[in-house]
Amino acid sequence: MAADTDKVRLIFGLKVKQLRLDRAISTHELANRTGLSPSYLNEIEKGKKYPKTEKIFLIAKALQTDYDSLVSLKLSKKLEPIAELLNSNILSELPLEMFGIEPANFLELMSSAPAKLSAFVNTIIQIGRSYDLRVQEFYFSAVRTYQEMQENYFEDLELAANVFLDQNSLSSVPSVCITQLSTYLTEHCKYIILDFDETLQPELAQLRSVFIPEKRTLNLNSRLSDVQRAFTLAREVGYQQLKITQRGLVSSALESESFEEVLNNVRASYFAGAILIPRQNLIAQLTHLFDQTDWQQQRLIEVMRQYAVTSEVFFQRITNIMASHFEVKQLFFLRFNHLVAANRFLLTKELYLSKRHGPPASALDEHYCRRWVSLTILKELEQLQNDKSWDGEPLCRAQISTYADSNEQYFVVSLAKSSPPHDQNSSVSLGFLINPKLRNTFKFLRDPNLLKREVNETCQRCSIVGCEVRAAKPVIFERNQRRSNVKKTVEVLRFS
Repeated sequence: MAADTDKVRLIFGLKVKQLRLDRAISTHELANRTGLSPSYLNEIEKGKKYPKTEKIFLIAKALQTDYDSLVSLKLSKKLEPIAELLNSNILSELPLEMFGIEPANFLELMSSAPAKLSAFVNTIIQIGRSYDLRVQEFYFSAVRTYQEMQENYFEDLELAANVFLDQNSLSSVPSVCITQLSTYLTEHCKYIILDFDETLQPELAQLRSVFIPEKRTLNLNSRLSDVQRAFTLAREVGYQQLKITQRGLVSSALESESFEEVLNNVRASYFAGAILIPRQNLIAQLTHLFDQTDWQQQRLIEVMRQYAVTSEVFFQRITNIMASHFEVKQLFFLRFNHLVAANRFLLTKELYLSKRHGPPASALDEHYCRRWVSLTILKELEQLQNDKSWDGEPLCRAQISTYADSNEQYFVVSLAKSSPPHDQNSSVSLGFLINPKLRNTFKFLRDPNLLKREVNETCQRCSIVGCEVRAAKPVIFERNQRRSNVKKTVEVLRFS
């Protein structure tokens, strides 16, 4: 949506069309009553034209309403959901062109069947309210869909990263990398970089960084690890190199106030990963790893250690490379947080370059399958911490997961560690659908020592009998079974 004039035209067109339909008047009949051409009336109803005053009087009379009601921006109850959508900032901020939708076509869709579209929009709004979804969740979903459409690979950002690296070589030693990035920001970008801690700023204790644009000051949480600090600095370089001005001021994406801020955070983060892990280096290392006939998880960790990155940045970077270079496109990325005290697992980030392999259980209040390596590795980390035997290095585990209902197999590898400044653990996982292409690429899939487990989506939907780690009864599975049995019985009664 462009400006307020677009909204005025669209609302007027919606009201004309809905009144015409309510009174069972065809476009040609309305044209006869008003003396206006059918094509002109069609343009009005699509929100492309706004008639002059004398023509509005003609239309109002023909539709048995008055001028003031017709030009008012207030919509009838039937169209209230559309009004709510138009008055929100979603349409004005969401770049429809990014999804291959021309704004004019979207407006035409809205005007073609306003009452039906209104009912649909109202349904979406009610679903969102039922699950307490904020506008930010909508932005995150839209950005995630855009990433998936692009297979999470952006050539323009890769090229921008290459230009920066050609001019500024970065060390793989975290402490040195931090110094290099800090120097670039302070000398080239005129930043001031300061630390804060919870004793001075208790309200900011859970944030990694806060940027104050008026003072060009970047405040970093003193509890950050070296690799977290390196990424935060690299992302700031991304904002500067990509000339991004519309951005969030705090590290938490939940505080983003617009779609553009969420998208720009993703772009700056992508750039950060690309300069911290140069593309050609990673391709060569992954090629060597994939060519091994046995799974070597320690070698994967050794590859990650060569870069000043977190586990999450490392796995996200792999997703950039898999589709673009290895042509492995059926994969997913998941990040879980483990609230140890509450024994809860929260899915905090997800990306699917193939079909979704499970429902959004965090929204449905279901329990993810406890056989997933994403979760078992977190329980293992918790045990090591309780025994005081964890050495502080990320854990790495892998398994071949066979989904009980679909029989599809995924190779899933997970990394788990603590997650400062939060007092919790987190795991990041990559899952690859096992098909002929993957078997040809991942030679180690033939390794007989790879753990194999039958899994499902959530406990509530699970058909596996005798599961030793079930966290909830299979109530949804049993309900679906009852419905299926009813249908079968009815079919027997019909045709016996």
